[in-house]
Amino acid sequence: MQVKRNMRNLFKKNCWGDEMLKRIEFEAKTLQEAEKMAVETLHIQLEKIKISVVKEKKGILGIGSSAIYEATPNVNLATEGKVYLESILQTMGVESRMEVRTLSDGEEIHFLIESDENALLIGREGRTLISLQYLLRNYLSTFVDGYHIISLDIGNYHENRKRQLEILATKTAKEVAKTGIAVKLDPMNAYDRRIIHTKLSEWRDVYTESEGEGDQRRLIIKPRGN
Repeated sequence: MQVKRNMRNLFKKNCWGDEMLKRIEFEAKTLQEAEKMAVETLHIQLEKIKISVVKEKKGILGIGSSAIYEATPNVNLATEGKVYLESILQTMGVESRMEVRTLSDGEEIHFLIESDENALLIGREGRTLISLQYLLRNYLSTFVDGYHIISLDIGNYHENRKRQLEILATKTAKEVAKTGIAVKLDPMNAYDRRIIHTKLSEWRDVYTESEGEGDQRRLIIKPRGN
């Protein structure tokens, strides 16, 4: 009898912060076979997977028996993210202090790092920080279905940068509204452009547009009606 490999992807709320973790149901003949299928499907290490029997299916005279199994990540996203970041920092030889905040029933997880090497971890124009955040989000996405907000900040860089960009946006927008002349800002990453765009999204006198590609993509603040 060939094992059925039809699997259903479901949602499961974890008791640690109600995170929406992946969950699959499938049929297998043995626990060992179920473990192999769970690892192959979830792409997660076996020690981080919880497997349980949902329903047993008996065969004739004990032949062809199988079971419906449920498999889900057996992790806490906040803890998993913290351990993951700590492993990266340890590899870099950086000692740090980390704070983790979980909001909205686990749908938002914010990591804040403080160290004597903040400048190194942030990088020029925040590029290293953005790369670390990308790695963190990509890693945690292997455990969940649906949308989660995962953010990483180092030495309050994002908060300070946001304040600076909002001041720049307001000052430039006032100049554009007064003179009627569009202003091109220096090239920025997507995160910085989004801050300025959001800040000016409700202004009546100006609006923003993006131009350029890659590292040269920038915002233009333009007067309305011109």
